[in-house]
Amino acid sequence: MRETELSPASARFAASPYARFLGLRIELADETVTGVLPFAPHLIGNVVLPALHGGVVGAFLELTALAQLAQLAPGVSARTVDVTVDYLRSSRAVDSFARAEVLRLGRRVANVRAIAWQGDERRPVATLRGHFLLGRGTP
Repeated sequence: MRETELSPASARFAASPYARFLGLRIELADETVTGVLPFAPHLIGNVVLPALHGGVVGAFLELTALAQLAQLAPGVSARTVDVTVDYLRSSRAVDSFARAEVLRLGRRVANVRAIAWQGDERRPVATLRGHFLLGRGTP
């Protein structure tokens, strides 16, 4: 795969205050965005297991989906209409990765699916289905 440059909109998502708090990084190969969430102790939700907080995992997936949309549709702003997150197993205290796929990119609405994993991409820890309202201008 060939490394390419992030669009300004994708870079903005990765530089948002919440993304910085999470430590989120966005990597790009060709047109595919991959979200990287390095483990940090402040992301723990269950100290007994230890496992990442579910809100952190959901936000990680949503930000990755928004970054993928921004990469595919520069100059189009995307606002979240709704997201559904399926938590498939505990997210351990290790680095996490996510990839989003735009299923439909219309003039007004986009449907996106995102998958998060740790270690083995074939064993996802969570998935997201999201609907996003599209408009003109910066996100």
